Amino acid sequence: AMDRLRVWAREMNFRFGLRLLSETISADDAGRGFSDTAGVAIDKLLKVVLRDVEQSHGRVEGGACLVLGLGKLGGREMTAGSDLDIMLVYDYADGVEESDGEKPLSPLQYYTRVTQRLVTGLTVLTSEGELYEVDMRLRPSGSKGPLAVSRAAFETYQKTDAWTWERMALTRARVVAGDGGLAQKIQAIIAETLCLKRNAADIRNDVAKMRALMLQEHAEANLWDLKRKPGGQVEIEFIAQYLQLVHAWEKPEILQQNTLQAIVKLEENGLLEKQVAHPLLTALRLYQSMTQLLRLCVDGSFEPQSAPTRLNSALARLAAQPNMATTEAVLADHQAAISAIFTQIIGRDGIRQAHPSEEQ
Repeated sequence: AMDRLRVWAREMNFRFGLRLLSETISADDAGRGFSDTAGVAIDKLLKVVLRDVEQSHGRVEGGACLVLGLGKLGGREMTAGSDLDIMLVYDYADGVEESDGEKPLSPLQYYTRVTQRLVTGLTVLTSEGELYEVDMRLRPSGSKGPLAVSRAAFETYQKTDAWTWERMALTRARVVAGDGGLAQKIQAIIAETLCLKRNAADIRNDVAKMRALMLQEHAEANLWDLKRKPGGQVEIEFIAQYLQLVHAWEKPEILQQNTLQAIVKLEENGLLEKQVAHPLLTALRLYQSMTQLLRLCVDGSFEPQSAPTRLNSALARLAAQPNMATTEAVLADHQAAISAIFTQIIGRDGIRQAHPSEEQ
């Protein structure tokens, strides 16, 4: 099953990459394609894993599980080579202490085993190569927490114990595989959690501190670090997530896992003025288009001076520019504009300008 999935996923991703290079699909289309391919792979492999675990350990009465996709997978914004941010959530009937097989396990042990086998199935090198790298650090309590989390523990943690950055990550959470009944329960928990009324100043300060720490760690980010550079993609994502956390209690329709869609909804609901939303959307589309192309063509950091001429020309076309010099100038202008908007809405180092969309 692992080999077949690797062959199929590699062929699908090759098709999306080829269409992206030939400019027959957009970066947004490619992001959805890469993400949906990953979702199908997870779903197929989860079914195989559950069947294998059931053969060895029986069933857990009332047992069900699902996989939450977060980050780029949750937002359907994956690029070629993106890793998978996932979390396995399970549920079972009240009072059940162990599975009914010859080698019984407690529900926690049972679904931990499922998670371990799923991650191995997604990551191990087989004769057909690699599939995905998996990151599970966004689960409750991070690397210190259990690999699988129960529905009850998930709800308690997200509503009472999660840090601001974890709730920001939750804005991009999406069920990608697993039991449909449990999916409805988890989606309701996510919506209820994100729609809790929060103190805007506290959330804003947490986001500003988080961004400041990131900039300290990546102080040498250059113009082509489209994600981490001041005014880069991370700051657009943080703006959208901050506004969703602060305003979802009164306008739940702004909750969208995809960043582009979230910004559109924020504008439609009067939480971003057109003169702010437009540069955010324009810059994000450019960043995503360039990132999709660079992930296909470059291993490591991008240096225009040593890059193939055709790659530089393709990047210039994405920016609607004649050459790399003007492309870099446009890119710098976008980063300066986004940096200013971030400072206006969230602030830097405790300095912030007033923003009309925020509660007073």
